[in-house]
Amino acid sequence: MNNPAVVALGGGHGLAASLQALRRVSDQLTAVVTVADDGGSSGRLRRDLGVLPPGDLRMALAALCEDDEWGRTWSRVVQHRFSGPGDLAGHSMGNLLIVALWELAVDDPVQGLDWVGRLLKAYGRVLPMSTVPLQIEATVSSADGTSSTVRGQVAVATTAGRILDVSLTPPGPPACPEAVGAIGDADWVVFGPGSWFTSVIPHLLVPDLAKALQGTSARKVVVLNLDPQPGETTGFTPEAYLETLERHAPGLAIDVVLADRSSVIDSGALRHAAAGLGASLEVRDVRSTNDPVRHDPEALAAALGEIMAAPASSAAPQPPPATSE
Repeated sequence: MNNPAVVALGGGHGLAASLQALRRVSDQLTAVVTVADDGGSSGRLRRDLGVLPPGDLRMALAALCEDDEWGRTWSRVVQHRFSGPGDLAGHSMGNLLIVALWELAVDDPVQGLDWVGRLLKAYGRVLPMSTVPLQIEATVSSADGTSSTVRGQVAVATTAGRILDVSLTPPGPPACPEAVGAIGDADWVVFGPGSWFTSVIPHLLVPDLAKALQGTSARKVVVLNLDPQPGETTGFTPEAYLETLERHAPGLAIDVVLADRSSVIDSGALRHAAAGLGASLEVRDVRSTNDPVRHDPEALAAALGEIMAAPASSAAPQPPPATSE
């Protein structure tokens, strides 16, 4: 399929990596971004002004800037972080710009983000997953076998325990209507890479988004992380990401799972886990050689472009025995 309508779900550096690749594949691109960040500049603005945390939205917009002089300049501007001892220290210029335009847009977050996107000449649209700021809560198992509740995105992302499940406060939050519409109109929906419990899974906990993902005719691809994230997914195997996805969204069908070759520990087990979601497994070399903790945008774009151009399979893959190949 040429120039498919694509919706990418996530937040932070993982979504930025996905968007840098996807803007090479399609110019019909929408990012739907988590709004649960409570740390740093975003957390301060959220607490002081009661706004959606802008940081992940800013990163998505910066990732969608063109590779010309204008795009590179504005990407650096919105990512610039003030230093020094004053009140601005630690704030990102892009966060302040987004919040200023939200105030001018009379608290219409979508219009404010669209204005920023036009200023940056962003290659796509950036939307919040919900119209209200959210808090992430996790049930965490400790080494001694006891469990506790950890609250807040930063605390969940850095927990020393094993995360069992996550939920959102307030429960059943309202979805951004434009995000629901984009999913309904999409040809492809992309999950990941990114912080699994704090950036990817939360989208599945917004009822209207979950309903849209179940009802859309779009095909769905999961891009797996390259490595476990210390704290949040310490000790995760590649198939553990898929098992977590299935646990939080039972019945959600996936078409393709894309994994980096160097990240695959047991291809039989991973293929089995993918087939359990109805997905085929694609293993490609998508890790950056210059920055091995990140995906290579061009390699990831090539892999996603081939996946999206391939015809849909009429038969669901059958799980093979979960053994090493």
